Amino acid sequence: MDFNTLLQTKEYDFIRTSDRLGDRIMLLGVGGSYAYGTSHEGSDIDFRGVTLQLPSDLIGLTAFEQYEDEKTDTVIYGFNKLVKLLLECNPNTCEILGLDEDQYLIKSALGQELIDHSRMFLSKRAVKSFGGYAAAQLRRLQNAIARDTLPQSDREKHILKSVMNAVDDFNRRYSGKNAGSIRLYIDRAENPDLDTEIFVDADYKHFPLRDYTDLWGTMRTVVRDYDKIGKRNKKKDDNHLNKHAMHLIRLFMMAIDILEKGEIITHRTRELPVLLAIRRGEYMLSDGAFSPEFYELLEEYERRLDEAAGKTVLPDSPDMNDVEKFVERINRYAVTGELL
Repeated sequence: MDFNTLLQTKEYDFIRTSDRLGDRIMLLGVGGSYAYGTSHEGSDIDFRGVTLQLPSDLIGLTAFEQYEDEKTDTVIYGFNKLVKLLLECNPNTCEILGLDEDQYLIKSALGQELIDHSRMFLSKRAVKSFGGYAAAQLRRLQNAIARDTLPQSDREKHILKSVMNAVDDFNRRYSGKNAGSIRLYIDRAENPDLDTEIFVDADYKHFPLRDYTDLWGTMRTVVRDYDKIGKRNKKKDDNHLNKHAMHLIRLFMMAIDILEKGEIITHRTRELPVLLAIRRGEYMLSDGAFSPEFYELLEEYERRLDEAAGKTVLPDSPDMNDVEKFVERINRYAVTGELL
């Protein structure tokens, strides 16, 4: 795929004509499967990058986080937004700094500086951020498999467990705000299409409305995602599940590199054979479940991540003094056109 030629086509004119893009772009590279090396015929093409803020964003009244073009699946972050995400070791933005040289379509001198300073943003937060993304991928797999292979009453137990995990996470995040309680349990269904179903008893007083809607939104998302997976086109959805399984393992690979080496490696050249085997379905059984070998592989990467987290020399959090100096340097240039 000749991405540079593609970038010159009319559908990408916005790259050249937008006041926020053009020569203000610091980095632009391939994203998704083409970035990881796991693409195949028919893979979606998406570009990801970062652009300088406008002076009016920094000393005026405008605000800018990111430029999105849905038609071409292009996302270009404003520099300040990217920095905030990098400080949390957000996987989707870390990837932009870990491409191979030939995977960048645009790279300015400031873009190279950003890559050179990538370690500045790395910390033990990668354990939580990459682990959280991996947990979401694993939940998708578990939900789909349970939906296809278990009796309805057992599937309901599986949903309950997923929802209770989400509630436990909510309670940790909002510790100290709890002014009531919530009870989730399974009983004989009132829905005529079900044998059993999940019920809830909730009792909250003087609880912040926004936090309350966050709780219900979290539970609703778990149930909705589960039900979506239940309406399956098997061949199509098996492909999606294999893709989820592949990305689950890939996230562990990237997190371990960050913790052990202090490096962001997006293009997984060395591990491509195993990643592509997962994507081809070689770890999926005929009933749609994943093989014991897949779970052994997952367990090994979970063990390696725990070990890397315990041994890493990365700090708990980035050094904000260094980050602030770098951000000020880049934003000073965005306003004045001069580098100190």
